[in-house]
Amino acid sequence: MAVTAKKRGGINQGLILLSGLVFLIGSILIYLFILRGVFGKFNAAELLPNTQTIKNLMYGEKPTIAILYSKYTENMLPEGSTWESDNINTWKKFLSSAKYNYDVIADSTIELGLQYKYKLIILPGSKSLSDKEIMELKKYINSGGSIFATSGTATYSSDGKWRGWDFFSEVFGLKFTKEISRDELTKIHTLRGGLPITANIPAGYPLRVATWDRPMSVEVLDPRTIQASFWYNYRLQEGLSREQIKKSAGIVYGTYGAGRFVWMGFEINSVIGVQEDYIFFDRLFNNSMNWLTYQPIAFVKDWPSSYSAAAVISPELSKDVTDVNNLLPILRNEKVPATFFVDPSVADNNKNLVKSLAAYGDIASLVDIGYLTSVNDTVNTLNDYNTQFDKLTSAKKELESITNSSVIGCMPYYGLYDQNTVQALIRAGYKYVFTDSLTDRSVPKTIIRGDSLIVGMTKTARDDYEVIRDFGLTDPNFQFYTYQEDVDRVLFEGGLYIFKMHPEYQCKPANVGVVKKVIADMKKKNYWITTASEIENWWARRNYVEVRVTRRGDTRVVLVVSNPGSQMVNGLVVQLDMNQAASDIKMTSEIIGTKLAKFDYDKQKHVLYIYINNLEAGESRTYYLDYNKPNA
Repeated sequence: MAVTAKKRGGINQGLILLSGLVFLIGSILIYLFILRGVFGKFNAAELLPNTQTIKNLMYGEKPTIAILYSKYTENMLPEGSTWESDNINTWKKFLSSAKYNYDVIADSTIELGLQYKYKLIILPGSKSLSDKEIMELKKYINSGGSIFATSGTATYSSDGKWRGWDFFSEVFGLKFTKEISRDELTKIHTLRGGLPITANIPAGYPLRVATWDRPMSVEVLDPRTIQASFWYNYRLQEGLSREQIKKSAGIVYGTYGAGRFVWMGFEINSVIGVQEDYIFFDRLFNNSMNWLTYQPIAFVKDWPSSYSAAAVISPELSKDVTDVNNLLPILRNEKVPATFFVDPSVADNNKNLVKSLAAYGDIASLVDIGYLTSVNDTVNTLNDYNTQFDKLTSAKKELESITNSSVIGCMPYYGLYDQNTVQALIRAGYKYVFTDSLTDRSVPKTIIRGDSLIVGMTKTARDDYEVIRDFGLTDPNFQFYTYQEDVDRVLFEGGLYIFKMHPEYQCKPANVGVVKKVIADMKKKNYWITTASEIENWWARRNYVEVRVTRRGDTRVVLVVSNPGSQMVNGLVVQLDMNQAASDIKMTSEIIGTKLAKFDYDKQKHVLYIYINNLEAGESRTYYLDYNKPNA
């Protein structure tokens, strides 16, 4: 009988097919998991190419930004003028530098209603527009488009006749106040801090703008429009600060219908000055573009927690010092500290008094390091380096021996300093300096020399020498109103209010009550009232923190917060403008174990406030913020 051998080792095709299917499904799941890790939540339809994607791949992505080359405006200019083309070329350079694709369009493009393929239209100095253009631009921005405009937009008709401010007022919500005179070759234009379009620019930064094109000053009339700057210079110009600031806006941004706009009262090629001016204007430009194109913007708020501004009460003890005792009960009752700047020779003659002041805040040195003989002096007559170092060191030791407390701050007499002073201060162990000569911001400035740094704080408001001695304001009500104007201005800028005073004036019994009213006013307006050493401690750390933000996909924003400094930072508030409506926001991190942060969301402004603590030296945290679109 024949025996048939059973076939062994054959290939099971079904098993292979099943294994392949499992591997395929696993690969797809891993791919989707990776995509989820990168882009957050996404719709499968987003992965499939559509007609526009294929066109972009074949022909290149079409520009979504247009620059209007207004022939109507050019026709108004003197024969042979290249003003319009020069202006357009400047915009081209800025856009190209920022890696934007753009088209240059004619008046007819807008008149024919062909502007809707662009997300943003730039109107550089487009003073003369046709009635049809105005109608189409209103429809465009009302339906969700964005406009970046400069100067007196649409104030003249297509044939060069004066039209008026109707478009300007209706769309931008502004009232024209005046043109800036050419009496000055340049004009200081002060920028506010804490706004999306001024992100990462020092609060109170004075941008220098040439006056050859007669820049414009306006007043904001509509709550949908936000003032981002002002022309008023409280140091040189007369008038009530609050009123003058209100009427001298030079940059605004806001909404009209479903759309957005940024308006500047000067042309972008009018910005002149030192390298820092160009750096900060470049940030202003890019922030404005990001806001207009709905990109996320993030920055570290200048002050800890929810404070809107900061203040230091700084009595200066150089002459009759006994009246400073009148200030102490107010500091105690209001529970606020002060920073007392003391001349060492005065301290030596009033040891018990100066020692008692240490219980009310900081003691800092007031040192004579020389002076300039006149405002126009070109020769610096401050002491040489060795003399300054000896004086600063001696003052520090004297005050520390009297008060038994650390002295880390200094104010030079007459508010003047030079490079020798900076080096001498650092070598002598000081960490901050008060001065009148830093005028390029209303927040502290970190001055770096090699591996060392010192924090500079400038005088940001009028003191009692000006208010009482020079202005002759002996009525406490007038004194308070004058101080309050500066309190409001610094609050508007988001800066540091230096309440500098002297015992022989503001601390006199007839005047000292004003200090209590100013403190109460600052508390009501959400000021952080603290010592100069606390400001230095905060600023030196906060200034190192870096933030970066990117959008990944439609419903994820990635925020990176880094601390390259040498000390841990607490109390940081990162303001993240999402620039689109969001709901059900959830925070995760890139690395397991990363400390998640608490956050609040302002639904009206589409802004996240992220509270970060215990950010270690050298630490970097990556946060994923996933959300839903309410209208999706």
